[in-house]
Amino acid sequence: MNNSKEILDPKRYNKLIIALSIIIPLVVAALFGIKIELELPVFLPPVYASINALTALVLVLAFIAIMNKKINLHRQLMITAIALSAMFLVLYVLYHMTSDSTKFGGEGTLKYIYYFILITHIIMSIAVIPFVLITFVRGITNDIERHKKIARITFPLWLYVTVTGVVVYIMISPYYVYA
Repeated sequence: MNNSKEILDPKRYNKLIIALSIIIPLVVAALFGIKIELELPVFLPPVYASINALTALVLVLAFIAIMNKKINLHRQLMITAIALSAMFLVLYVLYHMTSDSTKFGGEGTLKYIYYFILITHIIMSIAVIPFVLITFVRGITNDIERHKKIARITFPLWLYVTVTGVVVYIMISPYYVYA
């Protein structure tokens, strides 16, 4: 029989965190190589960009909540942020499995700015996965001091990913081909 101290041990989650941190990017990359003929009932990029914007807002609200010592609200908002990020990922992959990638049509300095934002967004979206998972586990297992330490890194990384996701959408949206 497991005792509660063992259940609350963050180390129990390490293998799962490592596995998910590797599996999620690999599965996403693999799914990008699969094209399915399916006409979606809605054009997804503005939907998942909106989810990214909502996630950014939820992250900021969670930060404000914890600064005001509203722990339960913070917890609920963080669970919401994770759920929104998962929803974003599913819709993002679904769109890319059913649609051709859109090329950015801007020129000059704007093109370099776009690609800088896009590349850093992609790199950070992969890098943030273990940070989010570790931070979450430390929170749910009441490892509060270590949770606070890593949350100071996780929050700006995750916020950067959500905000730059919206910026990338805004910058590429004039180049989408609407069927």
